Amino acid sequence: MTPETRPAAEIYHQPLMDLLFEAQTVHRAHFDPNRVQCSMLVSIKTGGCPEDCSYCAQSARNGSELSASKLMEVERVLAEARRAKAAGATRYCMGAAWRSPKERDMPALEAMIRGVKALGLETCMTLGMLSGEQAGRLRGAGLDYYNHNIDTSERFYPEIITTRSFQDRLDTLAAVRAAGISVCSGGILGLGETAADRIAMLETLANLPEPPQSVPVNMLMPMEGTPLAEAPRLDPIDLVRTIATARILMPRSYVRLSAGRSGMSDELQAMCVFAGANSIFVGERLLTADNPGEDSDAALFVRLGLTAETGPEVGIEETPDGSCDTGCCGGCAA
Repeated sequence: MTPETRPAAEIYHQPLMDLLFEAQTVHRAHFDPNRVQCSMLVSIKTGGCPEDCSYCAQSARNGSELSASKLMEVERVLAEARRAKAAGATRYCMGAAWRSPKERDMPALEAMIRGVKALGLETCMTLGMLSGEQAGRLRGAGLDYYNHNIDTSERFYPEIITTRSFQDRLDTLAAVRAAGISVCSGGILGLGETAADRIAMLETLANLPEPPQSVPVNMLMPMEGTPLAEAPRLDPIDLVRTIATARILMPRSYVRLSAGRSGMSDELQAMCVFAGANSIFVGERLLTADNPGEDSDAALFVRLGLTAETGPEVGIEETPDGSCDTGCCGGCAA
């Protein structure tokens, strides 16, 4: 039985050593096991979001003391992008706490994309829901990736968010795909979901018309003032199992070890990399949460013998004639 036909639950629940061996074997067939793609994330508009995501400190409904900010000026975004590139990032991710962008914000967003592209960085944005017209405009400005996580399973989703539906999430991913933008979509672990929910989330992603090119796996970082502020910590082995299953189900996707790394030991991060994680965020902050600093990441890379990627985030396989066979973009400029 191939990974594509076996039930995902069978993959996830197999003995851990067998799961890790299979995931590492799949990973080596598509990627250099000692290279990690590095991105940097900046919040271009923080707080005041009208959504009620139970995990989020940026929600205006959650009683958080985080104050709302205006959209960051374009030149400030570009200054941060220059710092990201100097720190070794190859992709620059820009996040705004919105339900969806307004028309008045689109020209500035387009200018940010063009400016970051001019620096030689890949561009990614996460702005909430998008219409087809908005996705087309972002692609026209040169956007490479759009992040829109499905967060959890369709079954468990209403327990976490009520202001937009699971289908709304899928509709935005469809609009992004149709516009020719690469999809970045994953989820959050530790929300109170079951193992079956984690498996169902991965099945949803793997069975999209095209699996996401990038799959962030986040560990909940409980934020004061949110409904999940006292959520119990997830068993780290469940994180490793989720990453390994994601690698097997989506062999050509980058799997990003995302939020929550600041609370992980080096040993746990090493297990996640062995399980198939090959992308991280660098820098000391994510949107509103801490992230390991540059010195910490550099030391970990040395300990594990890892190197940072310097090119586009695509898994490269060569065909007999030496051409790119990623199937992601028709070339090597995703």
